[in-house]
Amino acid sequence: MSEEYKAFLEKKKRNVIQTGIDISEEHLNPLLFDFQKYAVKQALSYGRYALFEECGLGKTFQQIEFAKQLTKTFNENALIIAPLGVSGQTIKHAEKFGYEIVRANSGKQSQDKIEITNYEQLDNIDFDRYEIIVLDESSILKNFEGQTKKKLIEVTKNKRFRLPCTATPSPNDDMEICNHAEFLGIDRREQILAMYFTHDGGDTAKWRLKGHAKQMFWNFVKSWSLFISNPSDIGFDGSKFILPELNIVEHLIETPSNGQTLFNDISVNATDFNRELRNTLKFRTEKTIELAESTNDQIIIWCKQNEESKFLSQNIKGAVEITGSDAPEEKEEKLMAFASGQINKIVTKTKIAGYGMNFQNCHHQIHASFDFSFESLYQSIRRSYRFGQLHPVKVHLIVTDTMQNVLKSIMDKDAQFEQMKNFLNK
Repeated sequence: MSEEYKAFLEKKKRNVIQTGIDISEEHLNPLLFDFQKYAVKQALSYGRYALFEECGLGKTFQQIEFAKQLTKTFNENALIIAPLGVSGQTIKHAEKFGYEIVRANSGKQSQDKIEITNYEQLDNIDFDRYEIIVLDESSILKNFEGQTKKKLIEVTKNKRFRLPCTATPSPNDDMEICNHAEFLGIDRREQILAMYFTHDGGDTAKWRLKGHAKQMFWNFVKSWSLFISNPSDIGFDGSKFILPELNIVEHLIETPSNGQTLFNDISVNATDFNRELRNTLKFRTEKTIELAESTNDQIIIWCKQNEESKFLSQNIKGAVEITGSDAPEEKEEKLMAFASGQINKIVTKTKIAGYGMNFQNCHHQIHASFDFSFESLYQSIRRSYRFGQLHPVKVHLIVTDTMQNVLKSIMDKDAQFEQMKNFLNK
């Protein structure tokens, strides 16, 4: 890359404007770890900042402390927006540290002026009441055409304080970072794409980082965010955050020949994916039931379709199904009961319980099915495999011979995620 082009990029790059406050560590909650205090201080000093931290590093406590310090300083209301089912955990988490959070629109007032809602309730929230917005599991911003992303950017564009938090900011799609930058008001997504990316063809979703601009792009990202996979990444002692062993066991299920070829096609596309799940339901569920009934451990059984979820919950002794049609209160009650050990086995989907929940109590998972989404699989595994887990975690992946390419796609995206972390930690 020429020096002239480097200079051009530097000239075009916007400086991040700090709108926050400087605060000394002694004013922060003493129960925060040193690295958490550092992260909160960073976020507070910028005002609009992103925390990309591995599961179990205490993002929930950090985002509560961020909100608390700002409500105390400016006497403004704060709103935390979280995935469905996570609100109850966050409220209880706050209580442990002496803070009060109430549900938005509940008619109750929080002494700390912090309220919480879920993403499904955005249309029912009066955003004029809040100056401080926190997004728990902000990877929801990844869909650049998504209505939730558009809504969030529109209703928060004039808010002085914004804090998106997630463990997987860009597991397989660098453009998700652009959406975080746009949410924070750093720059418009289109401007960032034009500066650092090149178009791969007719599909507007197909952009890739320019080879010579990769490190410059990640340096840009680091100017308004903090990425931590272990506290040692930012100079703190990470010895207490070393995870136990993760055992991923692949179970390859051979299905009957389709009668058209000698061997079944091992490449299924996104269009055929759901049909193939239906065709292989019997074989996958048989193996899932066998594995689930071979142990008395608490188990999370993940599914992609309603039919397999219903069948498994009816045929695995003691299993409780959590579905999208359950009332929000019922979902939350079941999830909290599993987290406390009152329920031994749950059958559910990643879009219901795969984000934000703390299930360190469970170290056994079965994925009866999974799709092409690396993030979905990564996040669901991390419900159990997270800091605070005391046991080796065993994850069973049920793979049919007709869908081996789905797993390969996941592994390729995992490699991209590791590459991203290398750039961010330079």
